[in-house]
Amino acid sequence: MTVERTLAAIKPDALEKGIIGELCKRIEDANLKIVAMRMQHLDRARAEGFYAVHKGKAFFDSLVKFMTSGPCVVMVLEGENAIAKWRETMGSTNPEEAAEGTIRCDFGTNIERNAVHGSDAPDTAKFEIAYFFEPNEIVKYEWV
Repeated sequence: MTVERTLAAIKPDALEKGIIGELCKRIEDANLKIVAMRMQHLDRARAEGFYAVHKGKAFFDSLVKFMTSGPCVVMVLEGENAIAKWRETMGSTNPEEAAEGTIRCDFGTNIERNAVHGSDAPDTAKFEIAYFFEPNEIVKYEWV
């Protein structure tokens, strides 16, 4: 198995619901270690840059508006097969299609207001982590 890192974000709708602690518990229950974390309120330019891959798509402006509507929590997760494990924990992008017990099934409202974000591939994870964190902001520690 491969130890890797992925970006996770708790979106504004999840903060409105007061479930940061529950989501962090689910991360740790999935045997993923949080090695960096920050709460921030994205401005339009920052949100557009993060979601630049979707520029020109019908949902882009709505997504940017939503992601700038309130603060979010961005994190770097580390663990064996972290990308796939985090995506499984999140569930399908559309909460209506997400498996029972996943974050998006339990807390998502719709395809846009779906509580969390996660990188979908190693290259994406590398870009997304660097977008929010400097290397010295990612810590190393061991679980007992």
